[in-house]
Amino acid sequence: MNDTFKVVSHYASIPDTIYYVKDFIDTDEERYLMENVMNSPKPKWTVLSNRRLQNWGGLPHPKGMAKQQLPQWLQKYALKISQLNVFGGNTANHVLINEYLSGQGIMPHEDGPLFYPCVATINTGSHTLLDFYHKSVATTVDGDDSSPQRKPIFSLLLEPRSLVVSQSDAYESYLHGIQEVKSDIISQRIANLKLCDSHAMGEQLERTTRLSFTIRYVPKVIKNLTFFK
Repeated sequence: MNDTFKVVSHYASIPDTIYYVKDFIDTDEERYLMENVMNSPKPKWTVLSNRRLQNWGGLPHPKGMAKQQLPQWLQKYALKISQLNVFGGNTANHVLINEYLSGQGIMPHEDGPLFYPCVATINTGSHTLLDFYHKSVATTVDGDDSSPQRKPIFSLLLEPRSLVVSQSDAYESYLHGIQEVKSDIISQRIANLKLCDSHAMGEQLERTTRLSFTIRYVPKVIKNLTFFK
């Protein structure tokens, strides 16, 4: 990707393989994506305790993903991001859509080895803060969170219509998560402020409903479903 979008800040520990693109899509595209999500068949939704989600392209599995064709409204953006050459010349084949209501989030986690070491996320509807942690606080997404209060190393402000890409070291050596709060405070911990709209230190941003489109490439796919038996 173009170094113009590389996240650079006073945090020396931030890997140089994180990119943030403001206004990656416009307001019409944002509305188009959100409407298609909300108009999807009800069985496409998986409801968890703290959010709900949709899987498109197949269900990733250690033995391989039974690949399904992405619908055109998602394929368009899978191709657009793949053309940035973030997946090593491969074309993204999986999209995970998460719906976060105000006050919802996700525990620190890693995406794991089933995917090519790059994750690209289009953000729609609302901002959020994406927090990055040392791996010493590792947990599964649905695991028991009984450890003391965790403190992020740094955070990214994800604005509506933006794209964030984490590759290589940023993907493999850090955990990422979203705190379950209804508002966020602008602080020096936010590493990409210079790439965002102007905000004053201490400003409070209220969250609304956010839809995130996490676009990835699954290298191992299978065509024969009997492989799982």
